[in-house]
Amino acid sequence: MALVPNWSAGAAVTDDPTVDAATKATFQRLADAVFTDRTQALVEGAGTKETRHTAGFSGSVSLSGGQTREQTSALKELRDRRGRLARLGETYRAGSTQVRLDATQVKGRKAKVAVTETTTLTYGRTTAKSPQSTGFQAHHELTFTADRHGNWRLTGIRDTDDGYLAVNQVAAPDVAEEQSAAEDDGPPSAVRAATTRPAPAKAKNFSASGYDYKAMVAYAQKYWSKYNPAYPNFNGQGAGGDCTNFVSQALKAGGWKHVPGYTYDFHKWFGNSEIQSDSFVGVNEWSWFALSSKRVTSLANVYQMDLGDVLQMDFNRDGSKDHTMIVTSRDRRGVPYVTYHSTNTYNRSVASLVASYPNAAFYAYRT
Repeated sequence: MALVPNWSAGAAVTDDPTVDAATKATFQRLADAVFTDRTQALVEGAGTKETRHTAGFSGSVSLSGGQTREQTSALKELRDRRGRLARLGETYRAGSTQVRLDATQVKGRKAKVAVTETTTLTYGRTTAKSPQSTGFQAHHELTFTADRHGNWRLTGIRDTDDGYLAVNQVAAPDVAEEQSAAEDDGPPSAVRAATTRPAPAKAKNFSASGYDYKAMVAYAQKYWSKYNPAYPNFNGQGAGGDCTNFVSQALKAGGWKHVPGYTYDFHKWFGNSEIQSDSFVGVNEWSWFALSSKRVTSLANVYQMDLGDVLQMDFNRDGSKDHTMIVTSRDRRGVPYVTYHSTNTYNRSVASLVASYPNAAFYAYRT
């Protein structure tokens, strides 16, 4: 697959300047309520039917019958996820969601609205070394239909990021974030990592490789939501996903050196504003390069990961990996936290990923 840079993720809806401000504000308030409900379903002591923000909408704008059922199903799934997380020792004591309206398009009784969701969840149990919160930015396209009285009903929600890993996301992914190039000469296979706790001890030697893992973390923390203009952005509108591109940039910031050559040769690795090797931007190709070059080794368990290590996921266990993340924190309990693009997320715990995607295959790499 050829990855085409996209510099304006989430901008599929063309803004209609004739739509009045009051209508736009109405759309935005309902969108904010929908995603706030989903966030609050993950918070301890919240997320019940009685506290739904969407329940207060009627008249000029509200959920359609179908979307009401969709929301009910989503909230139930997220409350179940909250329970699984609690059994793994992770809770959220607070959550906040803000929705920004990016574009509104109205044609007759149909409307499309593009929004950006920014969500933060505060961890319930933290230590001096663990992150205090996790958060992400996600882009959505909402579809509204007006009845004969002019009242708008939310009839559909579509996520427009190429990734599928928002903390409050519910539906199972049905496509890979990035499609891999054809295997050309028997690339190496990564070893699947266990997700059980406690994990066997595997302390990381931070001085053995000569890489600057703190620089990798600092880069990821700086650019998790504001993309570095020195590289193309592959997120949104079918560009293929920016997750591996982002992780490669962080590794480069920590000392990984270019290996120039043909872009399709997985033994090569390079990336800048003009050109990137397949191994710099592709999930599977990155794994092939990293293993064949001996820059990484496979870890037996995801909970062995530490700062600068890399985690990949195969959502449907079809043998083709779908997503790449980098470890940016590790708490005293031995839980790693990852940061990634598509959907832009910082310091999400590995426990959360295991609880959210119990059927996925995980691959952990010591860098």
